[in-house]
Amino acid sequence: MQSLALFPLQLVVFPGEVLNLHIFEPRYRDLVADVETEGHHFGVPTVMEGRLQPIATEVRLREVANRYPGGESDIRAEGGRIFHIDRFYREYPGKPYPGGEVSYLPVDEDESTQLNEHIVQLTREIYSKLRIEREVRSVADGFRTFDLGHYVGFTLEQEYLFLTLLDAGQRQRYLLEHLLQVRPRVGDPLGIRARAELNGHFQELSPPDF
Repeated sequence: MQSLALFPLQLVVFPGEVLNLHIFEPRYRDLVADVETEGHHFGVPTVMEGRLQPIATEVRLREVANRYPGGESDIRAEGGRIFHIDRFYREYPGKPYPGGEVSYLPVDEDESTQLNEHIVQLTREIYSKLRIEREVRSVADGFRTFDLGHYVGFTLEQEYLFLTLLDAGQRQRYLLEHLLQVRPRVGDPLGIRARAELNGHFQELSPPDF
């Protein structure tokens, strides 16, 4: 087990994802200051219906993009390893923000090229029908299933389940089945366009009161 500062939020962070956040709550301003000073990573666990979920993603701070006179800031962070929370602390030892003891989980990255080609083709087809301009990179350029975690109309519960699928084949089949269900629908009932066209703005999310 390793110790890790935690920033619980009502969202899922996927490996490789760039996360843009507006940091305003004092305890998490302290977390960002500590991470920036000490170079540590931190974890973003998902909160659903007020409950902290045990599987989460480690993130590293890429930059503090904006600083405000009142101490707030805009940060960019990048998702990395997936871990399990073995023990949760409402306050990290000596700190005002949460933390925990975590175990990192092995993620199977050996995704089938053939299945990924099909996934990319289906996603591009859906985007074309919905007039979504978001680019889906090719398999040759390094596409992996986590790239689409936020952009195919998953609910928060589905996104979290997708994160927990550590086996490459399970992850691919789950995503492919979802895309095959989405394709025949008329219109955009899942709000795919709104998610796929997110422009990188800094999200101001209120952390749960743990």
